[in-house]
Amino acid sequence: MSRLDAFSATWHEVVEVLAVRSRATSVLARHPLRAGDAAQIGAALHVQDQLGAPLQFVSLDQRLTEAAEREGLTLVSA
Repeated sequence: MSRLDAFSATWHEVVEVLAVRSRATSVLARHPLRAGDAAQIGAALHVQDQLGAPLQFVSLDQRLTEAAEREGLTLVSA
């Protein structure tokens, strides 16, 4: 369990589900994405707002990457 605890210190856990759903719904209205992809962007945007700083976004999916970039997320090149 200590390995999991150490690893969990490296991510942001989003628990504000209603806020993420609201952001994801807005993202879906603007981009041709699957619901899960929109939720991922919605969560990233929510965390970025909470941090008050750019959040690095990683994806190998072209549609998801394009939408994330248009939404203002900083992309990490693969």
